[in-house]
Amino acid sequence: MSGQAMRTVVVTQRFFDEDTIAYLNSRGCEVRLAEMPPGKADGELSEDTLVRTLADADGWIVGHARVTRQLLSKLPRLQVIARRGVGYERVDTQAVADLGKVAAIAVGGNDACVADHALALMLAVSHRLRESQMQMNAGSWTILTGADLYRKTVGIVGLGRIGRGVVQRLKGFEARMLAVTASAEDEWSRANGVTHVGLDELLASSDVVSLHAPLTPGTRMLIDAGALARMKPTAILVNTARGGLVDDAALLDALAAGRIAGAGLDVFLSESDPSSMGVTNALVALPNVIATPHSGASTREGLVRTNRIAAKCVVAVLEGRAPPAECVIADGRHRAEPNPEQPKGPVHV
Repeated sequence: MSGQAMRTVVVTQRFFDEDTIAYLNSRGCEVRLAEMPPGKADGELSEDTLVRTLADADGWIVGHARVTRQLLSKLPRLQVIARRGVGYERVDTQAVADLGKVAAIAVGGNDACVADHALALMLAVSHRLRESQMQMNAGSWTILTGADLYRKTVGIVGLGRIGRGVVQRLKGFEARMLAVTASAEDEWSRANGVTHVGLDELLASSDVVSLHAPLTPGTRMLIDAGALARMKPTAILVNTARGGLVDDAALLDALAAGRIAGAGLDVFLSESDPSSMGVTNALVALPNVIATPHSGASTREGLVRTNRIAAKCVVAVLEGRAPPAECVIADGRHRAEPNPEQPKGPVHV
């Protein structure tokens, strides 16, 4: 961008590393890190605050803020929105295209850390780590009997990049692996010992059910009371994908009644529906639940990777180039046709 005026890139996420800032500076971008209220994320900022923060931005690296048509219409200078993540249900991609802007996601940056997190939750719940520590804190060293992950049946809902990463890790446990996915069984699945089945069979057969599907109209509340009733009473549910995939109230009932053995949860319905926060708090309080605050992608290494991918997408657009095709979710620079409707079932994520 030699000879051109500096472009402004606003980052509304914490943990934005110095190397990525230096990269943006080297490409003619001034980086401004938005000041976030203590304990708040950009998804909690009001539209008015976002408009003030982004008024002179050419590029925006965003976390969980809602990118709406109304917001974008008030930001005529903004050319590109890059999510430091891969989910984009909070981005109005049609509005992005209609208004001549570009939206991108950081594909591939957090696959490894989320897959690691899913395995960590499986092991922590199976071995009853929280319950054991709670008892020790109370002065009891009574040994609780847990369960192996070794040679168990694990059902994976959504066999995309993260789901496949989970498969690779489970091979070390000699697990039997089942999958529900929109794609047909392929050579990769056969080579890695994954059997494609229907959801009912997966739920009934699995010792662990791990969710890795995107949130679409077809997957919303995929795991409801009926689905939970089909699981084994000794099974556990792991969700590192999106909160809306699970009916959290039904999950709370199933856990409290002992209809399933436990859950490992990194995401909750209350992230998008504050009225369900009471259910979230009740889930987090259960001794057979291991809960984390949507932090599966937040390793030092994973954040550096996603920062850099998002930054490269921003730079590509500001330099008049196309970001990597797999990262683009909307490109309205030439008023392209809108993206096809998202699939209605579990797909590659």
